[in-house]
Amino acid sequence: MAEKPIYLASRSPRRRELLRQIGVAFELILLREMPRQPADIDETPQTDEVPDEYVLRITREKALAAVGIMRTRRLTVRPVLAADTTVVCDNEILGKPENAADATRMLGLLAGRMHRVLTAVAVANDDTVEARISESHVWFRALAPDEIRRYVVSGEPVDKAGAYAVQGRAAAFITRIEGSYSSIMGLPLAETAELLRGHGVVVP
Repeated sequence: MAEKPIYLASRSPRRRELLRQIGVAFELILLREMPRQPADIDETPQTDEVPDEYVLRITREKALAAVGIMRTRRLTVRPVLAADTTVVCDNEILGKPENAADATRMLGLLAGRMHRVLTAVAVANDDTVEARISESHVWFRALAPDEIRRYVVSGEPVDKAGAYAVQGRAAAFITRIEGSYSSIMGLPLAETAELLRGHGVVVP
């Protein structure tokens, strides 16, 4: 079996797809073995924490938690990659919806407006962690209540920051994008490649 150059601390299939797209091999380190287990990282925003600082903090904490798992399991030491995405509208951090009603609320807030998508990526190696943040702007057209209802019923908003997936059905809601498409999907590839190269990983 070929040697894997990094660990990926994420269960997101989109991040796996994006890493494969740029030819980076990886193994998974999951912070939770099962999706319904309590999270190792408390993702609650701190008092007066601005969205940019929030997403950077969470990403660094994920990367360092994965390094701890690497040590505990006595795995081969390799760079650990982690990422986190949040949607921001009216300076409100819109994470993953808690339920269908929460997803409906978020989509109603985004409809007919521009919002920010912030994705941070971090690479940790032993006790050191380096992070970058990517900001993109996304515009939604106006959405009728029935459109929002059908989208929520589809199940796609589940486990998605801001209750939508740019690469899925919600593409029909988007009229304009400024920034990195891969970042909106969940992993800014330019920043990721830069960080990995800095840790000695060959990015084709």
